[in-house]
Amino acid sequence: MTFRVPGPPARTTKADRPRTPRPHAPPGGPRRFALAGANAADVSASLAVFLIALPLSLGIALATGAPLQAGLVAAAVGGLVAGRLGGSPLQVSGPAAGLTVVTAELIQRYGWRTTCAITVLAGCAQLGLAALRVARSALAVSPAIVHGMLAGIGVTIVLAQLHIVLGGSPQSSAVDNARGLPAQLTHVSGAALTVSALTVALLLLWPRLPGRTGRLLRRTVPAALVAVAAATALAAGAGLRVPRVDLPSWSGHVLPGLPEGPALGIAAGVLTITLVTSVQSLLSAVAVDKLAARRATAPRADSRAPAPLPPRSDLDRELAGQGAANIVSGALGGLPVAGVAVRSVANVSAGAVSRNATMLHGVWIVLASLFLVPVLDLVPLPALAALVMVVGIQMAGITHLRTVTRHREVLVYVVTSAGVVFLGILQGVGLGIAAAVAVALHRLARTRITRESRGGSYLVRIRGQLTFLAVPRLSRALHQIPAGTDAVVELDGSFMDHAAYETLHDWQTTHLASGGTVATTGPAGGRIPERPPSDEPFEAGSAAALGARSGGHPCCRPWTPWRNHQCGEEPGTGPLRPEAPEEAPGGGTGHRLASGIGAFQRDTAPLVRSELARLARDGQRPTHLFLTCSDSRLVTSMITSSGPGDLFTVRNVGNLVPLPGEESGDDSVAAAIEYAVEVLRVESITVCGHSGCGAMQALLKGAADGAPTPLRRWLRHARPSLARMRNRGHSWARIAGRLPADELEQLCLTNVVQQLEHLRAHASVARRLAEGTLSLHGMYFHVGEAQAYLLTSDATEVYGYDDVFTHVPPAPDAPAVPDPAHPSDTPGRKEKALKTARAS
Repeated sequence: MTFRVPGPPARTTKADRPRTPRPHAPPGGPRRFALAGANAADVSASLAVFLIALPLSLGIALATGAPLQAGLVAAAVGGLVAGRLGGSPLQVSGPAAGLTVVTAELIQRYGWRTTCAITVLAGCAQLGLAALRVARSALAVSPAIVHGMLAGIGVTIVLAQLHIVLGGSPQSSAVDNARGLPAQLTHVSGAALTVSALTVALLLLWPRLPGRTGRLLRRTVPAALVAVAAATALAAGAGLRVPRVDLPSWSGHVLPGLPEGPALGIAAGVLTITLVTSVQSLLSAVAVDKLAARRATAPRADSRAPAPLPPRSDLDRELAGQGAANIVSGALGGLPVAGVAVRSVANVSAGAVSRNATMLHGVWIVLASLFLVPVLDLVPLPALAALVMVVGIQMAGITHLRTVTRHREVLVYVVTSAGVVFLGILQGVGLGIAAAVAVALHRLARTRITRESRGGSYLVRIRGQLTFLAVPRLSRALHQIPAGTDAVVELDGSFMDHAAYETLHDWQTTHLASGGTVATTGPAGGRIPERPPSDEPFEAGSAAALGARSGGHPCCRPWTPWRNHQCGEEPGTGPLRPEAPEEAPGGGTGHRLASGIGAFQRDTAPLVRSELARLARDGQRPTHLFLTCSDSRLVTSMITSSGPGDLFTVRNVGNLVPLPGEESGDDSVAAAIEYAVEVLRVESITVCGHSGCGAMQALLKGAADGAPTPLRRWLRHARPSLARMRNRGHSWARIAGRLPADELEQLCLTNVVQQLEHLRAHASVARRLAEGTLSLHGMYFHVGEAQAYLLTSDATEVYGYDDVFTHVPPAPDAPAVPDPAHPSDTPGRKEKALKTARAS
């Protein structure tokens, strides 16, 4: 690794000056193509999305019972119309699997021409909703309802397509398809089953191709295209007699007609199409925003400029764009259009930077529909059915079920799914909304109130929202406290209505008048402002002291006083402290530990018990090895926002990684690395140093020299870091654009880089790095600033010197806190800079 010492800038000509990338341009400046004015990244992304959309569009059209050309029409219109007019530039629209059941039911009941007219009317309804600017109201729908709806649709799709996979024809409803499966299993077509099995096998195995070649193939060729192409080749080469795609001439393409049928039924169809397409499109747009923001804020080592951060989606404009696309698609005889998460994720992952990628994908669909008809006619229908069946299985997967179970909304999920399968989309969503309202009312009314007495003092714990529904139980518990005693009311909820407030306030006034004391803690503690009329200060360690110090802020409650060093008071001395042994080891320290454990058992254990039980049952599967220092100020779970089962953590003095063969009888670090890499199969390793490291300070003072002691023998593994720093002279590492504050900080930074080199020397790490299945990262945590910095690799060409640690910004969905020391970070400057960038 080389470095350059920054010197005075050389004189440059206009041709030598670096070009500033425009917004939504790839790093290094846009390389323009003549086609649609798109750059290289957009063209590449559009091709990737086209290869996914083409077989999926045909498969979805097959699943609905519509003409196969209708899927191609919807895909083209979704790309060109919704891509141009929508408010989410990177979202890809087209026929969605979530609309399969709705469209199939409409075709079965009213025919194809009326279904196209219903699609047009649904698009007009979406335009009306966009004009009313109610798009964000759709986000108020519980995710459990949305996931339950998609799961129900997935089950329905699987039951229908399974008949085609086995060589038969699906029935009109999910119940009929389930009943007909036993008979279908007795008449299985071997050719259809062979083609379908090959399709499913490739869909499942293609994303798991190992090594660098596999990763390149996965990124270049979509699994759906590979599976359908292989199945087509097998059917054609082996001469299998299976039904194939039959695209009729465009001259005979069916266009919409006037709606024919009962007005109420047609209105219900319009409402269903409008609801499903709007909610799915808006939720997909929000997900695309998060994915694009994550891509933009990820550290980049291969470019001079960071990835551009696209503007957030305009949801009302997106709803209007979807409405226009449905009007055009229905008028041209296409399927209903909605934003599709699968294709949108592929678009962002492929590097798309503007709406040109979405529109170009529509152009490729048009060209394929006009010039690739003979090739498309070779595709076997069982292959498309297997492709859509796998999509349905993914929609009904257990991933979302685990999420809603964790948030105690499994009832809403199950009710919605069952309603969609047995009754229909609109009925299932209605049942889901009713279940969600019932669950919310139950939670609002469920308040747990307990009373404890210990040593003449009383504690009333209130868990949940304190509303008028809980007033009778609250009053009963409060009036059971004898007059003239010490009492603490612990509130663990974020809401207290007026009835509950008056009840608590009136009881407090009466209790204080009788000579007793009252203290309140918790997020709502500030609602009862009166302080006990006593000259005695709040007892340290009591709930009152904690509430007074923390202000009742819920984020501070897990931090017990003995860990919150600004309190400066001994916990566990109040009347309600947990009972501790009389002769606890370490005196007050033992009491502190017992108090902290007691607080964990009371407050935290009930919240994490189910997750820990799952981890105990399933075993640990961390994806990250985190190697850091033993310093007590470094709380790994706090600075990484991780929880149980996320990190495999190794801590030692100085966050050192001894070279292989230098452990001198201490194999603990090497054993942990081997276990994490070979057994747990972690995907990344991070070495994290920190400011003010005592080990690095001791190393600077020569503690590694002299008579051997355990500490000196251990610190010798850091000598290469000290030599690395001194060999560089004044070409020090940079941290967020500045030089290190002093020699100690420079050594702390250099030590992270050196230990990463030591990691590469371990055989297991080197092997996984060569396979491309493991990545290494460097991190530096400044304790005083509470700020994390990530090491930017290969920074020599970018910055002119090595080892650059870059600032990690707040998460995109969290408001950034301006730094008063840096005027450029103020909101006004940031807003002005953003407007200037967009205008350019």
